[in-house]
Amino acid sequence: MIKSKKELAEGKPEIDLTGPAGNAFALMGMAKGWSNQLGKDFKKIQEEMTAGDYENLLGILEREFGDYVIFYR
Repeated sequence: MIKSKKELAEGKPEIDLTGPAGNAFALMGMAKGWSNQLGKDFKKIQEEMTAGDYENLLGILEREFGDYVIFYR
């Protein structure tokens, strides 16, 4: 579905976890950018994300950025 930029500006960014953006490395890259924007300590978040499996990574993303981003499965 193609959405207008106006819809994106009014809503949260959306990440499809079943596509290329759902790759663990892509998600960690996005998390780094979001951390910088929000003034969060990315090194601490990265340590937690890499301490477990993919589901752990998703849990950390949801906890840290779930208020700002919509993740789809």
